[in-house]
Amino acid sequence: MTSSRSESMGLRERKKAKTRAAIQRHALRLFREQGYGATTVDQIAAAAEISPSTFFRYFPTKEATALYDPIDPVFIEAAIGQPAELSPIGALRGAVRVILGQLSEDEMDDVRQRQLLVFREPELRGAIMDQFAEGIDLIAGVAARRTGRSPDDFEVRNWAGAVVGVLLASFAKAASDPESDYLEALDNALVHLDAGLPL
Repeated sequence: MTSSRSESMGLRERKKAKTRAAIQRHALRLFREQGYGATTVDQIAAAAEISPSTFFRYFPTKEATALYDPIDPVFIEAAIGQPAELSPIGALRGAVRVILGQLSEDEMDDVRQRQLLVFREPELRGAIMDQFAEGIDLIAGVAARRTGRSPDDFEVRNWAGAVVGVLLASFAKAASDPESDYLEALDNALVHLDAGLPL
């Protein structure tokens, strides 16, 4: 692949990410203003100044606009890229710091609003639990890459399940307190896990 071709694909991906973020931002605003159940795909598309067919090129359903977390791929990539001498927990904590350094205040507010929505809206709460279950695979993949083990190893998956469990607890707590910093809560949860979850 030529350099110009690679750069062109990079630009196209950035444009797609920008459009996806704009659609999600309008969707979250409408959900806050008129309620999740009362908001339609047509309304979201109109607010984002796109056609409904374009909406469906970015999100398969209305639900997906609330469930999509743009931080997930950044977090996983940052965790894998942490210095080799860090423990798996240290790598995850380092990834949190990377995210904190990359997000603007507006972007952090979008993240908080989305978290509040998915944990408070009954229609979305069940779906987000399914996503947390899928997160075990993602976290196990990070641990496997960093330790040279298989993501299917019992210990790797057990550890990934523990990580997802403390993340779920920290997200749920943050959702109950709009003033809390959910990334700080996430970091505190990882510190507690690293200490062996003492009571």
